[in-house]
Amino acid sequence: MIMLVVIASVLIAGVTIYQYREQSKDYHENRLERKEEQILQSISYVLRETTYPVSTENLENIFRDEIYKIADVQNVPFNIYDLEGGLIKSSRPAFEADSISNCLDAEILNNLDMNLNKRYVEKKRAAGDNYQASYTYINDLRSKPIGIVNLPYFEDNSFNNMELREFLFRLGGVYLLMLLSAIIFAYFISKYITRSLQTISDKMEQTNLTKRNEKIHIDRPSVEIGKLVDSYNGMIDELEESAVKLARSEREQAWREMAKQVAHEIKNPLTPLRLTIQSFQRKFDPNDPKAEQKIQEFSKTVIQQIDTLSNIASAFSNFANMPAQQNETLNVVKIVKLALEIFHEDYIHFISDEKEIIAKLDRTQLIRVVTNLVKNAIQAVPEVDAPRILVTVASEGAQVKISVADNGIGIPDDFKEKVFEPKFTTKSSGMGLGLGMVKNIVENYQGSIDFTSQEGKGTVFAVRFPKE
Repeated sequence: MIMLVVIASVLIAGVTIYQYREQSKDYHENRLERKEEQILQSISYVLRETTYPVSTENLENIFRDEIYKIADVQNVPFNIYDLEGGLIKSSRPAFEADSISNCLDAEILNNLDMNLNKRYVEKKRAAGDNYQASYTYINDLRSKPIGIVNLPYFEDNSFNNMELREFLFRLGGVYLLMLLSAIIFAYFISKYITRSLQTISDKMEQTNLTKRNEKIHIDRPSVEIGKLVDSYNGMIDELEESAVKLARSEREQAWREMAKQVAHEIKNPLTPLRLTIQSFQRKFDPNDPKAEQKIQEFSKTVIQQIDTLSNIASAFSNFANMPAQQNETLNVVKIVKLALEIFHEDYIHFISDEKEIIAKLDRTQLIRVVTNLVKNAIQAVPEVDAPRILVTVASEGAQVKISVADNGIGIPDDFKEKVFEPKFTTKSSGMGLGLGMVKNIVENYQGSIDFTSQEGKGTVFAVRFPKE
């Protein structure tokens, strides 16, 4: 809309300037013709009234005084030339006559002779203004050419130019007002049009697969916007159905995987337990002098396997049913030191540049995070000649960072993407739930956990908790 107003104003201004120039051109041409006609009529009158024979030779005598009278009456200067182009008489004073050509160019004479109406107009610029000069034959009483009258004419466009400037100024004011009106009108129109689109855009940005999304409701939308809103609302319905199906599928898949893992872990101790009982049942002799000792060994083995089953059940229970967070303001440095006290390995070291780092965390869950990371580090360094585990605590802006570094066997590149999966483990024994549990705790606090590892050189796990 704004561009249309601007283009229209430019076009109209261009057409106006062109029209003024054409009008000025036509005005000067018509004025020159009128002046020329008046001069010719006066010359004809003088030729009819003169007592001299009407001939080229007598033109100087005929118009000796009359040329000034005609120029004064018509208020226009003119010159008379003979048929060869020589100047005979000029109406201008003697001090101006020096600028008048005493002999016409051959081109002017040829064009005058070749023109059907025996008239030729020369156009050129002089002193910065447009200049015209008309040349017409002077005929005697029998219409025979006896001379040439030259009428110089300087175009005065000052008045037209002033009128054009005033008109363009008024036109510019009108179009400026129209432009401002168009801008205001276009602004409100665009706001009205884009308001609905902005609402739809905001809703699309807020669309989330993991939560319930609100539908769009717009009062009196246009047909196109209404179709777009209906399409979006239909997509939201389909998205919710897909999310429900996906969540159900993910839960079922997770429980299937968990059931497989539980069954696998339970079968591991059950098999040797079964073999132990069968062997004891087959070989046990009540009369054997060592019967009591064998019963003790058998009982010890059975209890160990039962403890293993109990540990498995506890681990899965802890992973599946995390206790509610009991946030309290605590000194992270102190709690990490406390968590390390259960470990007696002399290669575990603790470093913190600060004595006190305050954060709101659950004491029990923080201890579980530290102990699980340290246990993983201990299990990674059994074959290292000089094992070393370094636990550090430090502040990072609004977060507290806990790092556990070891110089163990490292994690192969093929396994790095599976480290935090609940059932993943590289050890011959264990359920692979420790790091999954740690990740679960950390993410519940809106924190993060990551690691860097190089096979054969060691691994560094870094946990970051928000302080508030």
